[in-house]
Amino acid sequence: MDGKPIRVKKPPHSGSRIYNKSMSCAETRHYNSTYKFIIVDIGAYGSTADVRIFGASRMGDQLQANQLALPEPRRLQGSAGPPALFVIVAGEGFALTSHVMRPFPRHNVDDSRCIFNYLLTRASRYVECAFGILTNKWRVFLSSLQMSPDNATLVIQACVILHNFVRIHDAPLDPGVDQNLTATSVGYDHSSHRRPGTAGMAVREMYGDYFSSPEGALPWQIDAVHGRH
Repeated sequence: MDGKPIRVKKPPHSGSRIYNKSMSCAETRHYNSTYKFIIVDIGAYGSTADVRIFGASRMGDQLQANQLALPEPRRLQGSAGPPALFVIVAGEGFALTSHVMRPFPRHNVDDSRCIFNYLLTRASRYVECAFGILTNKWRVFLSSLQMSPDNATLVIQACVILHNFVRIHDAPLDPGVDQNLTATSVGYDHSSHRRPGTAGMAVREMYGDYFSSPEGALPWQIDAVHGRH
């Protein structure tokens, strides 16, 4: 889950308020290098932090009310533990909940938590790459949209739909695409941090333990975390 500011020409008689269209997107299932958008919220001011856009969005309301159509919990591959909740990958600016995963705090982290943070960061690159692909494919986003805010919303919606259509019918991207395509994200609002809930902390610990277990560990992850090659 991440956001991208999209510049729109300031409407006439709008005063000194800077008007940007912001797009908050979340991929709630396995990416598998598809780079498709699943849920998109359009229309917030670009100066608004991602966490506030998400909190005021329909998706945020449905997730908080447990009404978002997430897949049923499943047991992690090779694990004999209880089924794990499907979660949304998010950055440090978002609140930790049972369905929204943010990294562990960076101070006093052991190898298990470092590995979790590293893998979470790798997963978030798919969202950043999706924004980069969208911008490079439809180059109208490389400059300000010269149209009314309502028309700009329609253009963004159309481009997202076309982006997903192309992703379905195009061949998979090269493995290194996530290193070459990036997108500028809205800055996090660290003043809005909340103390993590116990349910979210338990889910994060469960994933952290699994990623460091023999069943869930990748053979190269500890070297990657410590910068060894």
